[in-house]
Amino acid sequence: MRLTLGLTGMDPATESALQAAFQAANGRLGERWQMLPDTQADYVIVDMDSMYGPMSWLRLHAAGKSVIALTVSQRSQTDFRLANPFDANSVGALLREIGMQAGVSFDEAPAAAAPPPAAAAVPAPAPVATPAPAPVVAPTPAPAPAPSVAAVAPQAAPAAVAAAPVAAPAPAAAQPVRSGADTLLDWLDNDRLKGRMRVRGDEVVLIDMDQRVYHGPAALKPLSALFEGKLSTADFISVDAATWDSESARLGAAMPLVRLVWFGNLLAGKGALAPEYDPQRRYQMVKWPQTERDYPKHFRIATVMMKGPALIPEIAEASGVSVAEVADFINANLATGFAEVEREAEPLEAGKSGSGLFGRLRGR
Repeated sequence: MRLTLGLTGMDPATESALQAAFQAANGRLGERWQMLPDTQADYVIVDMDSMYGPMSWLRLHAAGKSVIALTVSQRSQTDFRLANPFDANSVGALLREIGMQAGVSFDEAPAAAAPPPAAAAVPAPAPVATPAPAPVVAPTPAPAPAPSVAAVAPQAAPAAVAAAPVAAPAPAAAQPVRSGADTLLDWLDNDRLKGRMRVRGDEVVLIDMDQRVYHGPAALKPLSALFEGKLSTADFISVDAATWDSESARLGAAMPLVRLVWFGNLLAGKGALAPEYDPQRRYQMVKWPQTERDYPKHFRIATVMMKGPALIPEIAEASGVSVAEVADFINANLATGFAEVEREAEPLEAGKSGSGLFGRLRGR
């Protein structure tokens, strides 16, 4: 039995790199795979981070193909996932995994497959292990952020008697009167947090403000209380290097902090468009977002908004969801740069270039 693989929805450079990695990996697996056009292959790799990747996934899924997501995200809605960046080792591990599930035995593969598990820290896990060291090794001087975190400054003052009078005003200036009544989104938006810390709550959440990443549960809904309740400086606990290493390893790979910003803005409007935006304007997606498993309807909303600017009721009707869900989705994506308001054309003054008949025709 020979397995077939196709590529689609990616730029030429990525496609060439994947073909080279495939050739190297397939040679180690005894040439059990064959590269075919995506319309003929049983398994197809799609660049889900490109603009047309999700649309290609819909087309292939409807055709009964098994889709492999090439993505930098830790999660995917496809059948399989290939982490980006990739190499011959990670491609080989993917091909072996799919082949084993399909009931294919690799005669010469055991020798090639043994090294990845045995040297888990060297070849295969390189793409996966990279996120964890970034927040752990790079900002090794964890003690430095401790004094800069608002929650730790009051405790750091007694350690240095001379610094006590100097450190005291800093927290006072960084904490307005309403600081004790802020949600996690307020703290992240105001950029008042520095360094590494644990957020007090039912779920363990570690935040590294310097690296703009966090460790926590894979799903977002369990973190709703952090954005609906109020947090004070006492809810942000400084974390030393050893604690960070052990707890972050237990929680899994680091995730971008912008994901929490997205979620906070999704909840902030409570079904209404944010006050600074006009509900009578048209909105559109400018790039494809990473849709969350917690909110499966968002895929339909994003698909409609990728087609062009539209009013909120029009988007709701076309995607089959409520106006409130569309408003929340737009709030989240406007805040993170995935969506924008339709830009109005500048009016042309009479007599100016482009205001005549041919100018209007050119503008169409």
